[in-house]
Amino acid sequence: MNSSADPGTTRERDEVRVSRLRVCAIFAVNGLFIGVWAGLLPSLRDHFRTDARGIAVLLMVAGICAVIAMQIAGRWADRRGAKKITLAAVPIMAIGMCAVAAAPSYGVLVAAAAVFGVGNGMMDVAMNAVGVHVEARHKRPTMSLFHAFFSIGALAGAGIVLGSAVLTGGLRTVIVVSSLASVVIAVAGTMAVAKRLPQSQVTTASMSGPRRIPAAAWLLGVIALCFGMTEGTAMDWSSIHVTDVTNVSPGIGALGVVCVSGAMIIVRLLGDPLCARFGRTAIVRGGAIVAAAGFTVTVISDDLPVVLAAWLVVGLGVGIINPQIYAVAGHLGGGRTLAVVVGFGYTAFLIGPAIIGSLIAVVGIQNAMMLPIGLAVVVLILALWMPTAGPAKGGQRKRDVHGREQHAPISR
Repeated sequence: MNSSADPGTTRERDEVRVSRLRVCAIFAVNGLFIGVWAGLLPSLRDHFRTDARGIAVLLMVAGICAVIAMQIAGRWADRRGAKKITLAAVPIMAIGMCAVAAAPSYGVLVAAAAVFGVGNGMMDVAMNAVGVHVEARHKRPTMSLFHAFFSIGALAGAGIVLGSAVLTGGLRTVIVVSSLASVVIAVAGTMAVAKRLPQSQVTTASMSGPRRIPAAAWLLGVIALCFGMTEGTAMDWSSIHVTDVTNVSPGIGALGVVCVSGAMIIVRLLGDPLCARFGRTAIVRGGAIVAAAGFTVTVISDDLPVVLAAWLVVGLGVGIINPQIYAVAGHLGGGRTLAVVVGFGYTAFLIGPAIIGSLIAVVGIQNAMMLPIGLAVVVLILALWMPTAGPAKGGQRKRDVHGREQHAPISR
């Protein structure tokens, strides 16, 4: 047996490895922006003397602009390649963040949120399309790793805000320092990987006829809507749940979201090997079962260690679902399909907090957690009909809805 490796194969593997690292960096950049944005919301609320309703408007504007931008970016990514869209989105998000830092009034802040939302919507679809392409080239699951780096970036962004608050103290200073720090780090990181960031496959009408959205995309969209609400509930309400149910201070209650976020990072780092072993459908169903089990404990327990453990379990469940659904959507129909599915997920994040909040006002926060249990069960059932596309168990390849093998070379 010849032990020497084929030089071409070795170069190809090295290229794929480098491409994965560069895509990880882009996901971390997006997460950094989101982490700083989310971390600044309390400071923005106090500095501009608004309330929860004002913050809700801010988030709604950013979210609506993101969903609209996603649909446009998905089509552009198919026609021109997702690399260009990804790199164009970073300066748009940076401009939005600079506008947040410089905003003299709440009205300008809302406009800044709109710009930030446009950039984030473009980047979310485009970077996932690039990630799907690298996964196709790698011939084994990698999307969970990319999403893990998004979570790591978000955690780092929240750390920037916390560090700014500790070192500076003033609301305005925290906003300016955190915003500008995120811009400098994100732009520098993007410039470092921009030249050799992988390009997704370009699809034109002359190559394959008009690109239609597969019917399965709408099934994936409904799954995204359900897991989006369960994940949003975990991120938005876990700390309040811990605080109210176990009668601890808000500072201790914040351990709820720490448990959720930490568990999501861990399970996403482990997600690709699990997906390669068991397949995406099994992983999605398993994640739904785990999430439902965790939420069930949040309904029945008021003991602090048990409740924190429950939110840890919830994080393990919800964290593994997102990358699998987006990966299947991208392999199935490219940027346009990905935009539809991601748009459903964003819609869930927009309406989820309001629905859960209204439910809490009527039945209480513990009973309200029965809704995400039901949504997790819906994900479990719908996953039975989830299409298979891209790398599957054992590194085998699946074919798309037209019978074509999902494989394309990495281009620049």
